[in-house]
Amino acid sequence: MEACHSPQQSNVTSYGTTILAIISLETFAGVWINAFIVCVLCIGWVKKKTLNSNEKILLLLGCSRFWHLCFSWVYCSFSITYPNYLYVQPTFQLIVFFQSFFNCSNLWVSASCLCFFYCIKIANFRNSFFNYLKVQIDRMVPWLLLASVLSALAIGIVAFDMADGELSYSQNSTGQGHVSKQSGHMDENFFQTYFIYGFGFVTSFTAVICSALLLLFSLWRHKSKMKKNSMNSISMDAHIRAMKSVLSFLITYSINFIFLILTLIPSTKEENHVVFLSLLYLYAFPGVHSLLLIFSSPKMEKALLIWLLSCVKCKVCMR
Repeated sequence: MEACHSPQQSNVTSYGTTILAIISLETFAGVWINAFIVCVLCIGWVKKKTLNSNEKILLLLGCSRFWHLCFSWVYCSFSITYPNYLYVQPTFQLIVFFQSFFNCSNLWVSASCLCFFYCIKIANFRNSFFNYLKVQIDRMVPWLLLASVLSALAIGIVAFDMADGELSYSQNSTGQGHVSKQSGHMDENFFQTYFIYGFGFVTSFTAVICSALLLLFSLWRHKSKMKKNSMNSISMDAHIRAMKSVLSFLITYSINFIFLILTLIPSTKEENHVVFLSLLYLYAFPGVHSLLLIFSSPKMEKALLIWLLSCVKCKVCMR
């Protein structure tokens, strides 16, 4: 989401207005989708008094994406419309901190925790260590979530410190409350932030690829075994559902990773169409993937259909 870097004009151009309008629509859709996931899980939590491992991951993921979209929209909208109110202490540092924290939490929970959980829970391999993980996975999930949150917190603290240093440097060198365009110090240090983000993205991306490959190999072995024995298995459906979720995330995450790399290239920051496409996808990603998760879960899909039907009935009654 860091593609909205430091607009230097206080007036809003037509290009900035177009970007702001599109990302506002995407943010609203993504916030609504993730809020729906959180509400469904919380209602089920109240009724059952407990959450399974998958629901714990989805709950934290929905919360992370909800707040990530909110803070990212605030950052980008203020940087386009009112940069003088954004690049001041401590507003700038706090927004960068929360944006970085929820962004990293969103990516690592979805990639490392969710995909790893699907892989261990669904795949079948004759390996003692893998079997041990399968037995202990439900106990491991809270610790994996805690590790993801603590890692995201560390990234947020680093981002806060760097934002504080850059803002102080800019104010001392320009005497203004916003980032100066003449200073290359900002880009150099933000590249370090991008490097940290890039490392987190690569780690998460590797986890997604490994999970997808392991699930695909397990599915292939299971299908071959079924053909030899001429029998059906219920676990085949579980394999296919998990593969759809992991592969959908692999595709969307791969595109997300490409746009992250593009934002790291200085020359692309001057190309409006690249910035536009990057923002278009980066703000759509949290909502699109969460929507895919809803349709991959029969419980959430049913709740969504019930809610939509109730909305239609309400409109009919109003007429």
